[in-house]
Amino acid sequence: QVQLLESGGGLVQAGGSLRLSCVASGYVTPINVLGWYRQAPGKQREQVAIITTGSQATSYADSVKGRFTISRDNDKDMVFLEMTNQELDDTAVYYCYLRQMIGITEWKNYWGQGTQVTVSS
Repeated sequence: QVQLLESGGGLVQAGGSLRLSCVASGYVTPINVLGWYRQAPGKQREQVAIITTGSQATSYADSVKGRFTISRDNDKDMVFLEMTNQELDDTAVYYCYLRQMIGITEWKNYWGQGTQVTVSS
């Protein structure tokens, strides 16, 4: 079993910065995707950014491109989200996400408990 633990959320003023961290514990396979999703009140959960192992290819939601940066530390099974120039619409619960290969054609998804990010004006 895998557990994901997020940290780094909090209150920030518009235009400010925050850094989220997430550590995966348990059996983490070598081939996986780590990432961040968020869910604002009354809205569906949306993908913010993901990063793969190996080439560390990244993908970002259009709304955060140029402002957020995702990175990972494979030795520590950690993923980070550097959020800069934050906007009011960034307010949400941010969830750490792991999708890992557990068989030749089998993948499994894991979610953290979430960390609140609130951007104030």
